[in-house]
Amino acid sequence: MSRDYKSSQANSAINTFNNGHNLRNGKVHWMGLAASIAILGSIFFLSTDNAKATRNEALVLAPNTALDISSETITAPATRITLPLAIPQGSAGNGTGTREKPTFSQPKNSAKQTQPKLPENNIDWRTATVKSGDSLALIFARQGLSPQQLDRVMRADKSTAALKRLMPGQQFTFHIDNDQLQHLVYKIDALNTLNIRRNAQNEYVVATDTREMESRITNTTGVIDSSLFLAGMAAGMSDNLIMELAGIFGWDIDFVLDIRSGDHFTLVYEELYLDGHKQRDGNILAAEFVNRGKVYRAVRYVDAKNRADYYSPDGRSMRKAFIRTPVDFTRISSRFGKRYHPTLKKRKNHHGVDYAAPRGTPIKAAGDGKLTYVGRKGGYGKTVIIQHGGKYSTLYAHMSRIKPGSRRGKRVRQGETIGYVGSTGRSTGPHLHYEFRVNGVHRNPLTVRLPDAAPIKAQYKADFLNKAQSLVAQLDVLQRTNVALNDRGE
Repeated sequence: MSRDYKSSQANSAINTFNNGHNLRNGKVHWMGLAASIAILGSIFFLSTDNAKATRNEALVLAPNTALDISSETITAPATRITLPLAIPQGSAGNGTGTREKPTFSQPKNSAKQTQPKLPENNIDWRTATVKSGDSLALIFARQGLSPQQLDRVMRADKSTAALKRLMPGQQFTFHIDNDQLQHLVYKIDALNTLNIRRNAQNEYVVATDTREMESRITNTTGVIDSSLFLAGMAAGMSDNLIMELAGIFGWDIDFVLDIRSGDHFTLVYEELYLDGHKQRDGNILAAEFVNRGKVYRAVRYVDAKNRADYYSPDGRSMRKAFIRTPVDFTRISSRFGKRYHPTLKKRKNHHGVDYAAPRGTPIKAAGDGKLTYVGRKGGYGKTVIIQHGGKYSTLYAHMSRIKPGSRRGKRVRQGETIGYVGSTGRSTGPHLHYEFRVNGVHRNPLTVRLPDAAPIKAQYKADFLNKAQSLVAQLDVLQRTNVALNDRGE
């Protein structure tokens, strides 16, 4: 009995021990499992953080830089792509175990470029753009510059007057130090830039920097079908070039009345380029015009005093002492000679030519001379008479108004405006009545032989003939070429 009790007691103790041991083993198992999970979680989060850090570092180091994998190319089945990697400008390490932050150069065409930090001694430039309604005083005030400084700038030199001619969009560049203007740059146009600097004596020094355009020589030809303007346009000439051509030969040819179909022209002229782009046409260097079979030639010459004019190949001036037509007219309403007077209602000698033109059209002096009559003159209305030396005189009548400041005894230059077209006096509509007198006798302004201007001066004659020779040779070559082309076309 006692043995059975002891045996049962021992079994109970063993069971208790086994239960405790199993409980301990279960706890250890779960603790190990929890530790494993914790370790795996730490590894996961650490790898995620490293990936994020790596990606952020790549974005920080090269935000706008294309990657360069030129050393390792990615080969696709059909396409090979090589991308440039941004290369750090600094060293990879400093030898102490601390890695220096590499720097990367920004591409020039980057949309968001980082402005480089300027050294302390660099100039801090400010740019001001002219707005509509701006004045120089307003622009200076917005930069914090006093009116006194503006006054000193404007008094520094006559060339600063260009600062008054402002247009919206133009720019000023300022260097200002301690509220004092040190340097001002103003681009007047594509060729001229105004530089205003403050010197050691606290004075403003003004200089104009001028760029030179490149001159290229070219040529063109044209045949007139209906008008010089249309023929010039067909030959690729600008409006200014056409007007210059008409001005050269306008002393001998009336381009309204004398032009005929088949007349033709040839010219050698300049084209002006800046930075490889054509800016405008330059001067006509040599020209030929054939009117009704008569050949006219002109060569440009610039003398030692920088005075330019056109002369015939033998040195005679293309200019005349008088302009053939002193007004830009639309038609001739009445010619020289016998006619039926529209207001007097009878036949009467007409001592001049009537040029119909819009009211207010400028009237030009036909030649250099002195005003001998200014004011109203009976049926002529408002009239001006000019005496040209002792032999010639011209009369201009029916003006709407005479140019202010005109008075008897005043001298005028050829081409100078003396009045404006009107219909004062006995007149039925706006026009200029123009008379040309030789020794007091009326002559037909359309046909009178006009005296030549002075020929080229003797001191320049040899130089002119030498330079004209090559230009005339070019005209000869162009003429022969045109004849050959026309013959081939026929």
